[in-house]
Amino acid sequence: MSATLIEPDIPRIRALNDAFRSTFVGGAVVVTPGIETLDAETRRELLQAVRDFSTFDHGNDPYMEHDFGEVTLGGSKFFWKIDCYDRRCQFASPNPADPEVTTRVLTIMRAEEY
Repeated sequence: MSATLIEPDIPRIRALNDAFRSTFVGGAVVVTPGIETLDAETRRELLQAVRDFSTFDHGNDPYMEHDFGEVTLGGSKFFWKIDCYDRRCQFASPNPADPEVTTRVLTIMRAEEY
């Protein structure tokens, strides 16, 4: 028995990623220890910069899923990325275009933590 591959619905994945990133609703947001050390105002500015991010190109978004970005704030570089897991967060999502079977996790980190 062979597994059937599902062709990814890139426009739907992109829309779901954009909606999650811009609202932080529909998944989990995780910050690394390096982000925890920032003062409250800088963290607030960083979270807003991630929500507002829109400078996607082929260099930072080769699959056009809007799942990675770089933000510079106060002379420091930060990365964010979205990973799509199954509902139990044990494995990759079987279909990232389907929110019923997907948990999105947005991780925000200092560039040097990547």
